[in-house]
Amino acid sequence: MSDQSKSIFDQMYASDWFSIWLGIEMLEVRLGYCKLKMVVTKEMLNGFGVAHGGITFSFADSAFAFASNSRNNKSVSIETSINHVKAVHEGDELIAEATEEEVTNKTGVYRVIVTRQGEKVAIFKGLVYRTGKKWLDA
Repeated sequence: MSDQSKSIFDQMYASDWFSIWLGIEMLEVRLGYCKLKMVVTKEMLNGFGVAHGGITFSFADSAFAFASNSRNNKSVSIETSINHVKAVHEGDELIAEATEEEVTNKTGVYRVIVTRQGEKVAIFKGLVYRTGKKWLDA
């Protein structure tokens, strides 16, 4: 875990009220990578009794945000998509693993795999614009 990436995560997370509400816990963060954990609660279920698709999307989006900003270049999402491949239930412990696939001076492409007890439940892909602004002074 790089100290810079951890410092950026801490700074972002401190004011990320939605990630805090989701109960997200950081397992690992380093340049271009982030691994998070959360547990699905009753308040996250939809009318079918399974987790609302927005929950897994938001969870993956948080991992995407932390991974894409880990290089000390403030990055903002410009396009995302998700495939929900399995239902998620109350009490499920989810892991989101965001990996950098391509990065340039202006953009970055990331893939996030969300799993439940090792079984893939969602595949997320995101594109960021890298602003050139820094989180931390050099």
